[in-house]
Amino acid sequence: MKKTKVAVIGCGTIANNAHIPSYLKNPDVEIKWFCDIIPERADGAVEKYGCGKAVYDYHEILDDPELDAVSVCTPNNVHAPITIDFLNAGKNVLCEKPAARTYNEALTMLDAQHKTGKVLNIGVVNRFNDGVNQIKKRIDAGELGEIYQVYVSFRDYRCIPGLGGAFTDKSIAGGGVLIDWGVHFFDIVMYCCNDPKPLTVTAETHCKLAKNISEYKYHSMWAGPPKLDGICDVEEFVTGMIRTEGPTITLNGAWAQNINQKEMFIDFIGTKGGIRLQYGGNFKLYDSDLNTTEPEYPSKNHFENELNAFVECIHSGEKLPSHIDTNIITSKIMQAIYDSAESHREIAFE
Repeated sequence: MKKTKVAVIGCGTIANNAHIPSYLKNPDVEIKWFCDIIPERADGAVEKYGCGKAVYDYHEILDDPELDAVSVCTPNNVHAPITIDFLNAGKNVLCEKPAARTYNEALTMLDAQHKTGKVLNIGVVNRFNDGVNQIKKRIDAGELGEIYQVYVSFRDYRCIPGLGGAFTDKSIAGGGVLIDWGVHFFDIVMYCCNDPKPLTVTAETHCKLAKNISEYKYHSMWAGPPKLDGICDVEEFVTGMIRTEGPTITLNGAWAQNINQKEMFIDFIGTKGGIRLQYGGNFKLYDSDLNTTEPEYPSKNHFENELNAFVECIHSGEKLPSHIDTNIITSKIMQAIYDSAESHREIAFE
């Protein structure tokens, strides 16, 4: 089979930790281009991985007739324009999460996919996680009965990433802990519960501890150090409730809090049993006979699962669970959370 030729747009952390290594392990893929507006990143990728060519402006490769697909691994503010440009150029796209900064931006991506018919998947990697799929199978099989409540916790202790930089600048990121961490947690919930239709959202967000960047004390800070002359206009804490046609979903998320506990889990609560999933780890099953079990199952790297599925679907035409048609629901919910917090009122979906 002819190799699928891909380009990696943005050669930062997620590209180097996930996309590039996964592509390199797939014998049916050839990385043709590494693109980054910071030349040393693109050049460094060519040198490090011993393949491809460096380019500093993605527009230069839009019309490459050999290019089949791209991974968009850039900051959130350019997800939409880059994705749309490549779709219009006839290329297939895997865009990292979140789809975009806002629901309206995500809708423009959805529209471009519908017009071009090319593949557009969003990097909601947990839909390719073996543990998450084990949970989905059990829910679908009725082992938990009716799922009526889901509780989501994505809280950590004073670990705002790169305070003052791109992660805390709303014009670049679109939001804070919700759009950075919450998008993954919500997507797991929606996927496992078969994407129930949202009805209402009520939420609040807070930016309290890092308002004064110079006085913020932190436990850890990846993407740091802090930029003392930078911007922090996004939320470090979010709380809310979502009513759906299925379960009620409640949440608490924090990049920073004055509680020295890391609580990253999802509780699926049903009439016959419950499951607690430790994010990035295993899950425990609690049944109505008061038994607790921790199922064992084979597990592969979920980024490799995701990237392999993306490449395969280009040729097979299969519509993956990460397709923009599905992921747009999560974008809609997150937008409603931000709108509710800003207006201090409940948001109802039409």
